[in-house]
Amino acid sequence: MSVGHIFVILIPIFFVIILGFLGGHFKVFSPASSKGLNTLVTKFALPAHLFIGITTTSKQTLIEKWPFFMTMFLGIIGFYVIMLLIMRLVFRMDLNTSSIFSLNSTQPSFAFMGIPVLGSLFGAAEVAIPIAITGIVVNALLDPIATIVSSVGKKTQASSQQDGEHQNLFKLTIHSILHGLREPLACVPLIGVILTLLGFHAPQLLQDSLDQIGDITSGAALFAIGVTIGLNRIKLSGSAISISVLKVIALPLLTLAFAAMLGLSSDDVTMAVLLVSFPGSAVAAMIATRFETLEVETASSFVLSSILSLISLPILISLLL
Repeated sequence: MSVGHIFVILIPIFFVIILGFLGGHFKVFSPASSKGLNTLVTKFALPAHLFIGITTTSKQTLIEKWPFFMTMFLGIIGFYVIMLLIMRLVFRMDLNTSSIFSLNSTQPSFAFMGIPVLGSLFGAAEVAIPIAITGIVVNALLDPIATIVSSVGKKTQASSQQDGEHQNLFKLTIHSILHGLREPLACVPLIGVILTLLGFHAPQLLQDSLDQIGDITSGAALFAIGVTIGLNRIKLSGSAISISVLKVIALPLLTLAFAAMLGLSSDDVTMAVLLVSFPGSAVAAMIATRFETLEVETASSFVLSSILSLISLPILISLLL
């Protein structure tokens, strides 16, 4: 694919992001209304779109995506674990800080960029399952794991309370997993996968009904990213820059290695690499805020990685296609 063609695809996408940025920068949108936009996309529009994409796919096609799931699992969870160990053993960060740094270096904004970017390259119907798989890995696995690790890092109970701590950790683990599965971006695709494997195929009336909300996903998601960027201030720190570079360069390279190792098709390799190469996730930054750790750095890295993706995405697309 020529560079000119790539920019023809990406310019409308970044145009909508810029519109959202102007809305956030000039305070047309507040943090509260920005959160509302994010909620619309992540809890309603995208889950509806993914559910129809999955339940209109054949059972055999879904089964054949198992190597893709393993690629995303190894790439995303593997990178988080690698970064966690490096932060702890090499840089001697505490467990909570290591977890938050690693999470923000790993989690992509696949929910916002996946449909518009990959849909432009492969068609919206072809990318529903890969995006759904990424949603299950991120929301049902990565976020709960990072939450558990950060919570353990926060614990300061004395050794005499060790038994009670183990019990609390067990409850925390169950609670975190259930919380992750309650997220529409995890449970709705998962329900769609189960129904499809059981032989369900969405009737036309259900498709038309969910398409009414699902069809707004692309534009609303891009605009929401722009608003979030516009509302955040950038602080150029070593941590923010490191998170951004790891996110848009190191993670895609690791995922590419796993995709090649598992023998994915060229299209699936491209989708897997691009899905993890999107800018950092606002959700991961919010988890940092929840634990009061690296708050400014993660918010800044979200903006920086979005800017870096203006350079990295065209390069990756030109190399992979």
